[in-house]
Amino acid sequence: MWLRVLGSAAGGGSPQWNCGCPVCTAVRSGAGPPRTQSSVAVSAEGRSWFLINASPDVRTQIEAFPRLWPRDGDRTSPLEAVLLTDAELDHTLGLLLLREARGLRLHATPAVHKTLRDGSGLLRTLELYCPVDWRAVVPGADVPLADGLSCRAFDVPTTKRDRFGSGADHGRVVGYRLTDERSGRHLVYLPGVQALTPALRAEIAGCDCLLIDGTCWRDDELVRLGLAGKTSREMGHQPLDGPHGTLAQLKSLNVGRVIFVHLNNTNPVLLEDTAERRRVAAAGMEVAVDGLEVEV
Repeated sequence: MWLRVLGSAAGGGSPQWNCGCPVCTAVRSGAGPPRTQSSVAVSAEGRSWFLINASPDVRTQIEAFPRLWPRDGDRTSPLEAVLLTDAELDHTLGLLLLREARGLRLHATPAVHKTLRDGSGLLRTLELYCPVDWRAVVPGADVPLADGLSCRAFDVPTTKRDRFGSGADHGRVVGYRLTDERSGRHLVYLPGVQALTPALRAEIAGCDCLLIDGTCWRDDELVRLGLAGKTSREMGHQPLDGPHGTLAQLKSLNVGRVIFVHLNNTNPVLLEDTAERRRVAAAGMEVAVDGLEVEV
């Protein structure tokens, strides 16, 4: 199967428009590439494509990737559906930018669907422009997509504040395990994880490629910079560094290729010439960049 990283940054992108932190300042000076907000496109054979999350930068991301362009002379798109991991604005605002579609197939858990319709109202607005075919995502259920590509969602526990008051205990955040049924190879996409629980470790173990939450390097990263009063974990993201951080925990799992996505604009791994970036490379892992293409 094929995967294209459309956007590799967390909400706000890199550099973030209103941020003058050291990393944003360095990116503006050319020390690192700018990044758009988190989303990927996946396909089994390069004909039918599936977006996982629709960021506010989706139009720019599609235009940068010719395989998602329509055929000459009509408005037929190779984009088959959008799969959502959560209801966060940086993962869903792009749905409104797809409103010119003849119809949109949307895979989302009941909790995410309820939030987008009754909480933020985003889906109610979208439905005024185009039909939305909602497919309820049930964690643990294998779902065929196209051309031998299938997916299975898994629940990602979180205590992050339920901003729109969905009241759901489960299904607010999910990850996806995608399988190429012909080769038997597996890809896991997990852009938001608060803690690598035993259940999540079981979902990750043995996959051929893992794209995983790399939001912050330190748990207190934004607090240290005076940019926020919450830690990374309190915002729903396990940090990369520390004895219980993602970098240390992944070393014990049998995973093929590890790529960090959903990178916050403050994270020093966004810059190539930093000690933090060198530690990621020394661990045999990668930092995603917009436009990265992966064959699994």
